[in-house]
Formats: sequence, C-alpha cells, structure tokens
Amino acid sequence: MRGTRPFHAQRYSRGAIFFHWTIALLVLVNLWIGLVGGSMGVHKAVGITVLVLTAGRIAWRIANPPPPLPAFVAGWERLAASWTHRLFYILLVVLPLSGWAMASGAKRYPLDWFGLFPIPYLPITPAVAGAGHEVHEVVGFLMAGLVALHVGAALRHQFLLRDGIVSRMLPGGRRAR
Repeated sequence: MRGTRPFHAQRYSRGAIFFHWTIALLVLVNLWIGLVGGSMGVHKAVGITVLVLTAGRIAWRIANPPPPLPAFVAGWERLAASWTHRLFYILLVVLPLSGWAMASGAKRYPLDWFGLFPIPYLPITPAVAGAGHEVHEVVGFLMAGLVALHVGAALRHQFLLRDGIVSRMLPGGRRAR
C-alpha cells in the first residue's frame, strides 16, 4: 500500500540524528578522497574523526535505544535494516582502524589530526600493516556499496512508499529529544 500509511513516526533522538548525519557526511568525504583523490592528510584525519564519533555513536545507541520500526514494516525489511545497521557499525570501526594500521606501517608521512596534534602510530608489524592495506581497500568498497544500498532504501521509503520512515532521522523535528 503506497503512501497510505501516514503516521507520526517515533523519531530518533537529537544525539542519534547528530551522529548519523555528521558521520554520513564524513564518510562521503572520505569515500570521495579515497576513490577520486585528494589530500591523504585530510583523509586520515577524517578517518580518525569517524572512528571517535563512531565510538560515541555506539555509546549513545546503548544508552538511548532507537525507536522501534512501525508495525507495518515487513519482516524482511526489519531484518534487512537490522543487518544493514550492524554492518555499518562494523565497517565504521574496521575501515578507520585498517587505515590507521596501513599508515602506521608506512610511516612515510606524519599522522596528525588536521595539523593540530600528532596521532601516534600503532605498534604493528609490516605484515599487519600490509593486511591493513588489503582490508582497507576491500572494506572501502563495501562501505561505498552499503551507503548506496542505504540511500536507495531511504529514497524508496521517501518517494515510492511515502511511509514516513525517513522523517524519523531528519534533523529539525519537534519530537527529537
């Protein structure tokens, strides 16, 4: 039933919305730099920022569980949403850590946070750094694919189903706490 389910969505908290959109923007920036090119110094600093924000997001999610999906959401969609979000959290940790490992093995360039302070290299072996490089490349492409899937699902809910699901995560709503 397309567009026949107008409901008042139970919204995510303001904190969850902040983490979602901030991390989403930073991930898009880093995907662009990683795939198209740009400053590796910025790429590394953004990656470290994503790692720190993801730790905050996970802590926030534990303390502030997300609102349940509306009853009309099909079982397969619930399962897909649940696993997509789990995979996002895994990738949001593995991608920056593998990049940090890769940078720690190379040590060709200083590792710092936007030139403000140094980031220590991880104490790893060359073999671990090499594995970090391989993991970083594969997980980067997985992240790009997962972002495309997530955006596609959001567009489907917003424009095809018109079911109000997307409004739960949009900034500026009255019910966000």
